[in-house]
Order: sequence, then C-alpha cells, then structure tokens
Amino acid sequence: MTSEQTRDENPPNVDAEKARASLDRLYNIYKDIAATADEVMQSRCPYKDAASRCTAKFGCRNQFFTSDPTAAPACAGSDQIDYRDAWDT
Repeated sequence: MTSEQTRDENPPNVDAEKARASLDRLYNIYKDIAATADEVMQSRCPYKDAASRCTAKFGCRNQFFTSDPTAAPACAGSDQIDYRDAWDT
C-alpha cells in the first residue's frame, strides 16, 4: 500500500463485488460453525480435547488417570450431562 492509499480504497486489480461475495460466503460458513460450537458447548466439557483427554488444571470427578504419570487424564464424563457441577471449586 502506498502512502497515498488509505485503508478504505480498493487496491488495484481487486473486484470489490467478488471480494464482498467471497467474504459473505466465508461469513456464512463460520456462522454455521459457531452455531454448532455454541450448541455442543452446552453439554461437552470445554476442557475435553479431541482425543477425550482432560486438559483442566484443576480436579474433576470425571478425570480418569492411567498408570502413566506424565499422560493427561482421560475424560470419563458423558457428553449428555451438564459437566459443570463435576468441577472441584
């Protein structure tokens, strides 16, 4: 960007309509992802990773520890319950 250009100006060789359409498509994709994440977070513990390991740095009754002391505990909680009362506070 040259010093004469401002952020509001279109850079050369950019089709503003195509750019807007592309951004609108991306917005719709991310909107659906966010809606799904909002729904899932109501029942799935936010400290449970994709491999069902617990990443919480506090005690939880749903933590299942293996014989490996260096391994993260497994999350033994159900995704069908409200997990929040399981946390040690």
